[in-house]
Amino acid sequence: MTHYLRSLHDAILVGVGTAIADNPSLNCRIEGVGGYGVEGLDGQPRPVVVDPDGRWDVRGTKVLELACKGKGRAPWVITARTPRTEMVKVLEECGGGFIILERDANGGIGWQRIMMALGEKGISSVMIEGGGKVINTLLATENSHLVDSVIITIAPTWLGRGGVVVSPKRANGPACPVARLNTTTWHQLGDDVVLGGFLNTQKKS
Repeated sequence: MTHYLRSLHDAILVGVGTAIADNPSLNCRIEGVGGYGVEGLDGQPRPVVVDPDGRWDVRGTKVLELACKGKGRAPWVITARTPRTEMVKVLEECGGGFIILERDANGGIGWQRIMMALGEKGISSVMIEGGGKVINTLLATENSHLVDSVIITIAPTWLGRGGVVVSPKRANGPACPVARLNTTTWHQLGDDVVLGGFLNTQKKS
């Protein structure tokens, strides 16, 4: 299911913490998409890593290795720092690059600015996969208008106290857009349950 969803989006985005901790592949591995049974990269989302402080070393990562083998697209790294020349070269050789944006008043890079920059590069849909900080800030009241839908996979596994916490800050009052999901659907897939829904402020056709 996850890989099918990836194939439907122009880009797949994670924060730098997830990129460093998990070393994710950030590609679609369904037979029939680009790199898996057919030539080209049709069906492969563009990996995007939000890394304001330039912490991520892309060299030796799975996502870059797959891109160089033609099994995924090379990542774009969104940062607020001037990247090192050698890092620029490594990314550009596989078709990736850096997107340098200014910080906002809070010292980060605002989601509106990130989405506008991606839109200017032809990205019209983004699948946000993590981590917790990325999801929490994107679901905050001031950013929730950027979210079209929410899909949550619930697995029968205890994460424990060290697990990723997704609990966006709620505004006071019944109009809080992240207070609950509406127009929800549930699907059982093996031992997992998948919940899909929309935020309260979104209008449905």
